[in-house]
Amino acid sequence: MQGLDGKVAIVTGASRGIGLGIAQRLVDEGARVCLTARKPEALEEAVATLGGPDRAIAVAGKADDPDHRADAVRRTIEAFGSLDLLVNNAGINPVLTSLVDLDLGTARKIVEVNALGALAWVQEAHRAWMGEHGGSVVNISSVSGVKPAPGIAMYGASKAMLISLTESLAVELGPTVRVNAVAPAIVKTAFAGPLFEGREDEVAALYPLKRLGVVEDVAGAVAYLLSDDASWVTGQTITLDGGVTLAGGH
Repeated sequence: MQGLDGKVAIVTGASRGIGLGIAQRLVDEGARVCLTARKPEALEEAVATLGGPDRAIAVAGKADDPDHRADAVRRTIEAFGSLDLLVNNAGINPVLTSLVDLDLGTARKIVEVNALGALAWVQEAHRAWMGEHGGSVVNISSVSGVKPAPGIAMYGASKAMLISLTESLAVELGPTVRVNAVAPAIVKTAFAGPLFEGREDEVAALYPLKRLGVVEDVAGAVAYLLSDDASWVTGQTITLDGGVTLAGGH
């Protein structure tokens, strides 16, 4: 990827799964990364896998906590000298239920973390660095934000909001900051486990490519959108789904 070597990134929700996979790809491309997530121990292990403090640091906290966001941005710039890239990967889906049975307090929390939290990270990064120096942002949405997803509809609604925010931010922040998104279908992580565990072959059969996603599928697309190879791409959402939405799957 052109233009990632020497860049500095924050990846939220990066102690495992898709977030850690993205961080690994960025480090492989020569970037330095700040990882954020809730659990300090998991973050310490993740930093070690990425090569230690010369390549990665970690700041533990909740993605929707403004003090945590400010601390992570400040410490990233202090450690590495800039903040060129932001990946909003942190997200929650605490319930599997219909919309009519959904507790509204839970619904508000989903939107707060998945959509408003991502916007707040962009605001913080823009104030601290990107507003003056430019940068690139990728938001991790979901195919559930593109197509109906029974059982996780509120999660999907928050991800649809994230896609809309991506488009509006791209218009507002150009030409110096690019903002894009990816919308994965089921990726084999612990987070998505309830959607496929115990019946992976059955679920994968619905996909034209006959397999579920892996974290590397998402990481490669994110690295492209962050890189200079995508310097004329902004406000776009790339669907990463093995063709399942084309085949009528949810």
